[in-house]
Amino acid sequence: MTQTRLLVGLGNPGAKYEATRHNIGFRLLDAIAAHFGAPAWRARFNGAFSEIRLDGRKVLLLKPQTFMNESGRSVALTLKYHNLTIEDAIVFYDELDLPPGKVRVRQGGGLAGHNGLRSINAHCGPHFWRVRVGIGHPGRPEKVAGYVLHPFAKTDEAWLDPLLDEAPRLLPFLLDNNDGEFMNRLHQRLGPVLKPEKKEKKDAGQTPGA
Repeated sequence: MTQTRLLVGLGNPGAKYEATRHNIGFRLLDAIAAHFGAPAWRARFNGAFSEIRLDGRKVLLLKPQTFMNESGRSVALTLKYHNLTIEDAIVFYDELDLPPGKVRVRQGGGLAGHNGLRSINAHCGPHFWRVRVGIGHPGRPEKVAGYVLHPFAKTDEAWLDPLLDEAPRLLPFLLDNNDGEFMNRLHQRLGPVLKPEKKEKKDAGQTPGA
């Protein structure tokens, strides 16, 4: 069992972006930190950094402060300092091609036009674990940038609040690479408030600049 894991939440720094769809990764890291009583965030590795211990394992928490399209620089510095590989990293981020509130976990895979993933891939390689949190798609590619950089709709609170509450409780499954159990239990909690899932789009693309 790997004794140290790195959890990375993707987002953009600053109050302007705090509540936006693109910052769901930051919000999940904040929820995990609060749930486990992590020390206050401090500036390290071009990011906001903290750590916890869970079941005898060190868990590093990182929110890159480089803006989304340079996230990989922060991740690379953290991995190098702690002598970890990219396979030890679990990245939480927004996914346009999943319905709102739907969560998928996998190791490796494509980048789906997401600039945060592109940067991590460029600096560290592709074999990190991905926790893809569906935010839905605005329907037209030209609306994507505005959509992801806009706050969640009021109706999203029905799934967003339970997600932020339940995901930290299920973290041990992610740390053990038991992605199936993590997704099953999470969707048991969220199922009653999620809309029926439609067929996923292959790749509608993420916002280029965020």
